Amino acid sequence: MIRTVLRWVLTLFYFVAGVIHLANPAPFLTIMPGWVPAPEAVVWWTGVAEILGAVGLAQPFSERLRQWAAWGLAAYALCVFPANINHFAIDMARSDGGGLGLAYHVPRMFAQPAIIWLALWTGGCLPLLRRRRGETA
Repeated sequence: MIRTVLRWVLTLFYFVAGVIHLANPAPFLTIMPGWVPAPEAVVWWTGVAEILGAVGLAQPFSERLRQWAAWGLAAYALCVFPANINHFAIDMARSDGGGLGLAYHVPRMFAQPAIIWLALWTGGCLPLLRRRRGETA
């Protein structure tokens, strides 16, 4: 039951985040590391990826599709971690005292691995890993 509730919470989170990426890309462009090519396209495609991942994670008909969506969202969360680190560095370097501060960024740094784990757990990927190693779920 709790896994299902958290799967729907994560689904809603990713769907809303995806819509925000598409509707208002400007804040995401400001935290994009300089080495990322075509930042506008990257922000657009990340929004699309979040929406598609949320739809895949939410659907009740195919466990395999939920698992693929969960793996995709976990990989997505891993891939955007450099932007989160860059955002942290930008905010901490501001001399005007602006930015979101440590109270926002430190929990966010710890939340990223938790979000990756949550996507895999709620998507049913972790029992799959245990079965492949010969363990019981």
